Amino acid sequence: MIVGEAPGQNEDQQGEPFVGAAGKLLDQLLRGIGLSRGDVFITNILKCRPPGNRDPQPAEAEACSPYLEQQLRLIHPEVVMVLGRHALARLLPGYDSISRLHGKVVVKDDVSYIPIYHPAAALYNSFLMGPLDQDFRAVKAHLDRVDERRQAVAAAAVPVAKPEEQLTLFG
Repeated sequence: MIVGEAPGQNEDQQGEPFVGAAGKLLDQLLRGIGLSRGDVFITNILKCRPPGNRDPQPAEAEACSPYLEQQLRLIHPEVVMVLGRHALARLLPGYDSISRLHGKVVVKDDVSYIPIYHPAAALYNSFLMGPLDQDFRAVKAHLDRVDERRQAVAAAAVPVAKPEEQLTLFG
């Protein structure tokens, strides 16, 4: 699951998250780690665009939080990519800043959260492009570890007899 900040103008017009320039960069970064949009659920902390595309206000994030919480419950992701400081503040309140936490895994309630610089920030500040690429490589490494654990659990599982192979009490 990917959680961003809020819809921008393009997203508002098209009704889909991350369809503008930041979305194109997100698609490129996802491809770089072997994923596509079809592999992830993308949402935002705000469900509508703030006036003038300004930063979300705390009251707006709070008003939209039941929707985000419901999405988290329904999707039940193992890994959440947290894009930018506003999503970080909503999903991991009280944790460190995005500049200190980006690319690191934070486990909370059995979910792995990985804060990442927002692609839009890298478009405005090209210095962030390298760290953003590293953040996505950290996501890939974490997903690989999750897959390895899942495969190990599956390999260790005791096979269960199929119903037609099970004996009955009466022969």
